[in-house]
Amino acid sequence: MGTPGLRTLLDSVRYEVLPAKATEDKVLAHVPRDVVVTVTASPVKGLEPTLDLAGRLAAHGYRVVPHVPARLLRDEVHLKEVVDRLREAGVDDVFVPAGDADPPAGAYDGALPVLRRLSELGRPFAHVGITGYPESHPLIHDDVTVQAMWDKREHATYIVSNLCFDARVLGEWVVRIRRRDVTLPVHLGIAGPVQRAKLLAVATKIGVGESRRFLTKHASWFLRFATPGGYSPERLLTRAEQALTVPAAVAGLHLFTFNQIAETEKWRRALLDRLGE
Repeated sequence: MGTPGLRTLLDSVRYEVLPAKATEDKVLAHVPRDVVVTVTASPVKGLEPTLDLAGRLAAHGYRVVPHVPARLLRDEVHLKEVVDRLREAGVDDVFVPAGDADPPAGAYDGALPVLRRLSELGRPFAHVGITGYPESHPLIHDDVTVQAMWDKREHATYIVSNLCFDARVLGEWVVRIRRRDVTLPVHLGIAGPVQRAKLLAVATKIGVGESRRFLTKHASWFLRFATPGGYSPERLLTRAEQALTVPAAVAGLHLFTFNQIAETEKWRRALLDRLGE
């Protein structure tokens, strides 16, 4: 493994973090200012911790991408308040998934109505991300998720793929959406070098109800991490390299850190060093 394509992907990386008490300090200590930091939002805690952390990191000079799940927005007034707050903080990039809040906090059941409203508000953000699903969504047929990307494309500027551990699935998905003329840049979602024990700790910290939902929804993740040699981000990238480094296939990597921020950056730097040899 050593192509310029993979080095480029590792250079244009995004770190997804959870808005916990120690997150700001961890980012400041370990993440270079040229790495984009995306901040998740929790159905249990709501949008406030996300907006707060995004504002503080932006003030430190990071390019920050807060998650603004549609199902956490109460109404158009709430959406406008969120837009104004993020614009004041200097944020020019948001990620708009449907979100997992059940029931929704208000009027929005999915991402498309929020994306349309942002367009009506004059496209206040230069960059708007939407979700892609390389693996089947537990509740939505594959053809529907691909169609949804097509429907959202005029309101969005890029796609972030949901977490996937299968190199073949990733490669086939990228080919498939390109064949369907979904041309938005794709940031490929993969897990960083996460340890199972720490992942379990994160899952339990995010709240009892949400933790149970997280563990149920992602049971296969834990099997991957539990198996000796079961998951390595480097091995995944090696296996998927041919598909991912074709021109226009993938714009960069979106690394799910599960707040193992120091470990993720150490892994990335070491891999970049090896690729440069």
